[in-house]
Formats: sequence, structure tokens, C-alpha cells
Amino acid sequence: MKLRLIDLVWLLLLAATATTWWLDASGKLDTPAHTPVVWFIFGLAWLKGLGVILEFMELRHAPALWRNALLALFTLMVALILLAWAVA
Repeated sequence: MKLRLIDLVWLLLLAATATTWWLDASGKLDTPAHTPVVWFIFGLAWLKGLGVILEFMELRHAPALWRNALLALFTLMVALILLAWAVA
């Protein structure tokens, strides 16, 4: 049985989701020094979005303009949410 790229991305999405759930359930976000954990979670969220955009929305083979525009908008969205968290 050959593991396809989309299957690998799906497994990585599951692993990233389980990791963020574990970080919350373990109380890592309740400590005063939780900033690196939050940055890590946002990084995982960005990687998960990248996997969904490229593999599940099949933009890996789309014209470069569409792919780059969507990736730029998604990156901007994550950055603005992170900025709002940092300011609050």
C-alpha cells in the first residue's frame, strides 16, 4: 500500500490538532511564560492551513497567481490574528 501525499498531509493535520489539544489540556497555556507555546500553536495553525490550501483545495497545481494570492491572504490573516493577540 502506497502512502499518497494527501494521506500524509491528513495524518499531519491530525497530529498537529492532537498536539494543540494536548498543549491546552496539559495547562501549558495557563503558565506566565506561555508566549512561546502560543507562537508554536499559531505556527502549527499556519502549517495546517498551508496543507489544506495546497492539497485539499488542490491549489498546488493551480496557476501561480491564484496560489500565491491565497497563500498571501492566509498568511496575512494569521499574522493579523497573532498581532491582535500580542496587543491584547
